[in-house]
Amino acid sequence: MPFVNIKITQENGEPTPKQKQELIAGVSELLTKILNKNKSSIVVIIDEIQTDNYGLGGKSITEVRKLNKNQ
Repeated sequence: MPFVNIKITQENGEPTPKQKQELIAGVSELLTKILNKNKSSIVVIIDEIQTDNYGLGGKSITEVRKLNKNQ
């Protein structure tokens, strides 16, 4: 059984429920086509991560984005 975990940031109201459904359908279709897997056995999980919950270069992504906006 294929298991796919997508991690994506929550920003500006995205991903929307429609976008998440498209991701699930698209990944499932890709695994069906490329790996010849049965679509009914494919598990897709989307983890939405707030930008305060991970960092780069010692700063949260929220701070990195604020700094980049001001430059």
